[in-house]
Amino acid sequence: MPTATTVATSSAAATPSAPALDWTGTIAFSSERDGNSEIYTVDPAGNLTNLTNSPGDDTQPAWSPDGTKLLFSSNRDGDFEIWVMSADGSNPVQLTSNTGTDGFADWSPDGSTIAFSSDRDGNAEIYRMNADGTDQRRLTDAADNDFGPSWSSDGSQLAFDRDLGGTNLDILLMNADGSAQQPLISDPETDFFPSWSPIGGDLIFASDMNGNMELYVTSGGAASTAVTNNPGDDVAPGWSPDGSQITFVSTRDGNEEIYVMKADGSQVTRLTNDPADDGDPDWLP
Repeated sequence: MPTATTVATSSAAATPSAPALDWTGTIAFSSERDGNSEIYTVDPAGNLTNLTNSPGDDTQPAWSPDGTKLLFSSNRDGDFEIWVMSADGSNPVQLTSNTGTDGFADWSPDGSTIAFSSDRDGNAEIYRMNADGTDQRRLTDAADNDFGPSWSSDGSQLAFDRDLGGTNLDILLMNADGSAQQPLISDPETDFFPSWSPIGGDLIFASDMNGNMELYVTSGGAASTAVTNNPGDDVAPGWSPDGSQITFVSTRDGNEEIYVMKADGSQVTRLTNDPADDGDPDWLP
């Protein structure tokens, strides 16, 4: 594995009529700008660093709570499996190995456990394993497909998506051991990409409940508040470490690009600008 490579600077660009957001830290994301999907990072200056370079597709990066490692899903050896690497892209280690598709990995807040989705037993279900890949256990066993787990800030619960068929996706909650499964967002529309705030009970998700794919925030399943409103599709939200800002993917300017904004939806700022699609943003803790 080559060491991480800093590539051409991409100037952060605010969307029209919105002042640029002052943000800090590093955001990991996946991009097809070099042909296949690879993992990159971007900083507030717009500098891009390429972390992976494999013949397969590397997607869905997720920072460890201490910021020293990144989980990702890759088909570099055939099927999509869960991998982990150092924050600079070195030392990739495969954590899962089966004939199914494993993805959507997310670290528990204490870094000891990884939740992920897998269709190794037929349809997609939620699993958990130790951080080193041992003790892989299934948490859900539904007739429908379950994916996209997100840990609560205290590590006691997981939010996840359930595909009920057609365009009907709901968001459910369960305890970290798979018990007490219950609906959180349930309607005939598409509700997905749940992401829990690192500092409290707020949950952000994407939904087309009002016709267009926008981002909404709810607390404990209470009434949802829209934080985006534009003709494009806004998906894949994630929080800054202090919960004051949000990163997400949007097609508002054409193709899929990475954006940031305040948690109330103001000061939307584009971070990437490339003809290829960029996705799966995750903020360094």
